[in-house]
Amino acid sequence: MDALFGDDLLKRPRREVAPGAVWVPGFLSPPQQAWLVARFHEWAAGPVPPRSATVRGHEMSVETVCLGWHWRPYAYSRDAVDVNGNDVLDMPDWMIRLGRSAIDAAYGEQARTSAESLHLEGGYTPDTALVNFYDDAARMGMHQDRDERSPAPVVSLSIGDSCTFRFGNTETRTKPYEDILLESGDLFVFGGPSRMAYHAVPTIHPGTARAETGLESGRINITLRETGLEG
Repeated sequence: MDALFGDDLLKRPRREVAPGAVWVPGFLSPPQQAWLVARFHEWAAGPVPPRSATVRGHEMSVETVCLGWHWRPYAYSRDAVDVNGNDVLDMPDWMIRLGRSAIDAAYGEQARTSAESLHLEGGYTPDTALVNFYDDAARMGMHQDRDERSPAPVVSLSIGDSCTFRFGNTETRTKPYEDILLESGDLFVFGGPSRMAYHAVPTIHPGTARAETGLESGRINITLRETGLEG
């Protein structure tokens, strides 16, 4: 009976976690996830390899490879000045379309009726992707995504091992916050009133990745953003 009526048969519904912050479970299909995993391996092969950024003198446990713009703590540049000086790969058109599909899935009609409050008046055109890889021991502390000039939403995609995602408030790193179990294929978008909310990944859950994604272990997190930069 357990096999017939397991938890995997219960649909996880879309949910607004906070104003402007929306969780869409199962946004990416297994074939889409596997395709993105293959792209990740291509991006990691260069011209700029994944690296752990240093924040306030401490090396992060997460490795990051960037597209469009190279992120380093508190700044963006076209070249990876803190790695090898090479220009990062361009932001592919298909990823921009993926970001727009994610916005539609998260906000639906709200993206049109509340475009001003969500900062989507001109549509959504992400120009950078931060692709993070978490191994079993990787963590990310409470922080705000505040290095962008644009207030447009952040689109976050999860592939591989599940993680505990902590989504907080805009004022402090402490409570109130909510812990959410993000699984492979899940989408999380935060914009509007929640754009500057503190958030974190305190735990990775090893062994939860599905074989069909092509990722044996660890978690890939793709975050799409509008930098608001020119050049």
